[in-house]
Amino acid sequence: MRNLLLAIALLILPLNYCSAQTFNGDWNGQLSIGNQKLTLVFHINPEACTLDSPDQGARDIQAIIGLQTEDSIQIKIPIIGAAYNGKKKGNTIVGKFMQRGISFPLTLLPGKGERNRPQTPKAPFDYKTKEVTFENPIDGTILAGTLTTPKTYTKKTPIVIMVTGSALQNRDEEIFEHKPFAVIADFLAKQGIASLRYDDRSVGKSTGDVAHATTEQFRQDAEAAILYLRNKEKFKKVGILGHSEGGTIAYLLGGERKVEFIISLAGPTVNGKELLLAQNNLVLKSQGMPQQTVDDYVKALEQVFDLRIQGTEIPNPKEKIQEIIEDCKVTLPPALQNNLALVLTHDAWTDYFLKLNPMESIKRMKCPAFLLNGDKDIQVPAKMNIPESLPLRNRKSKTKIYPGLNHLFQHCTTGAVNEYKEIEETISPEVLEDISNFIQNL
Repeated sequence: MRNLLLAIALLILPLNYCSAQTFNGDWNGQLSIGNQKLTLVFHINPEACTLDSPDQGARDIQAIIGLQTEDSIQIKIPIIGAAYNGKKKGNTIVGKFMQRGISFPLTLLPGKGERNRPQTPKAPFDYKTKEVTFENPIDGTILAGTLTTPKTYTKKTPIVIMVTGSALQNRDEEIFEHKPFAVIADFLAKQGIASLRYDDRSVGKSTGDVAHATTEQFRQDAEAAILYLRNKEKFKKVGILGHSEGGTIAYLLGGERKVEFIISLAGPTVNGKELLLAQNNLVLKSQGMPQQTVDDYVKALEQVFDLRIQGTEIPNPKEKIQEIIEDCKVTLPPALQNNLALVLTHDAWTDYFLKLNPMESIKRMKCPAFLLNGDKDIQVPAKMNIPESLPLRNRKSKTKIYPGLNHLFQHCTTGAVNEYKEIEETISPEVLEDISNFIQNL
């Protein structure tokens, strides 16, 4: 989903620092937002004060210390409209995190609070990596990434371009300190397969407009990567490995016959409206919401989506939501009514995605395709998106639904989003093996 729990961005700001030293160091804590927990890490020292939100892959957010005494501290984070006020109690800081008029209790403990991620690659590497940039010629966006190649390779060595899912992400597709694309690149390089992964437009070292970007602009970025590998690096066998929305982009490029093979990790095959309705249904259930409330919400949400698809401009979204609720004869708590009003507000990505139908591209594909999903995925439900009737034309194409895996292809208990960060495994070893075998057998 494109909506983050916190609207985090990066900005360099000056630091006001007082003489008291008692708070110097790293401090970590968890915000409780509904049934979700979000880790925050403050780095406080005489030269700088910054905030990390590692669960969201956001780091080095500049902060200002407004006041600091021997036992109290006030920190402002202007770029996200937030502040933290805390008081030292023993070896902890007890206080409140405030953002846009909402206050959350937040207790900080010493240290960075780093989670164990045993699959994350660690140097030295027995393969080559190179920082690269390439341009989307349509709008001039510069994409920055990492080209990973085995120690010995030729231009006939297969190479995969990794395309992230929805929400802006870095080249590792980092989420909750997991780095799935880095893990995949590391594994494939050791099997003799090259890869290119890159920061999404406007993320990391990449440039580009995101305010008006849709799946089409992200498809163009991926196509620019294909052109770069063919024309600059001279690779002959180029494929796309896409996760979630990236899987949809793999279908689009496969249907346009731009690549030699595709791999779709939990990529939607149904249209955007159908997917988002199913996704909302399952996510709300996973949060413990009563079934009748879930049904009522999805019923109203469908009408909201229809208005978006029609392009209807709504001058007063809250009034319109009340009309929809009355028409649908449903009962919804205020929080869900507010959600519907927000969904009713137009944005380029959602307007485009709701009407997007990947199946049209799948029918045109001639290249080998490997479609994978986990049976506990509640964001892109497996049976809905890998039906037995898929029109895959190439005899080397295959599908696989893995028991017990979630949307990130982790072994899990329920598949709920709030499990992702608690699981140490980044991606199932079986999935890594299957991806490698599929490419090698081409």
